[in-house]
Amino acid sequence: MIFCQPWSVSRANRRWYKYGMDNLSTADRRKTMRSVRSKDTGPEMRIRRILHKAGYRYRLHRSDLPGKPDLVFSTRRKVIFVHGCFWHGHHCKKGTPPSSNKEFWEPKLARNRERDIENLQKLTKMRWNTLTLWECEIKSMQDTEILELAVEFLRQ
Repeated sequence: MIFCQPWSVSRANRRWYKYGMDNLSTADRRKTMRSVRSKDTGPEMRIRRILHKAGYRYRLHRSDLPGKPDLVFSTRRKVIFVHGCFWHGHHCKKGTPPSSNKEFWEPKLARNRERDIENLQKLTKMRWNTLTLWECEIKSMQDTEILELAVEFLRQ
């Protein structure tokens, strides 16, 4: 909520003041949302470093595969997705949708989940094995645990 007098709020930000939905100005919100990445996120980079250090080689974001998997092991026909909890609707604390502007967020996040399921089904039809790692799981795991999980998946 913005704690200032209505006359001190810029014209562009008056609607946010009026409804009390956001504590950032429009310019600050735009800057924040533009900084959200779809590739090379922190959790993805951590997985990549661990696997590369262990000697595994992979391709990144192959656009010819459904969903552009984060890590692709072509010779093994295996892919790893590293999903952010919020954007992919994980059932954890970080995966809860915002309480404001539900008309926008609920359909958007539901469509993301549907698309994820469709992509997994397409990959399975193409005989690719998939592993999905969630941001919250990655943050709570030690590097050795992540490596064990990935190695077990890749050796199957």
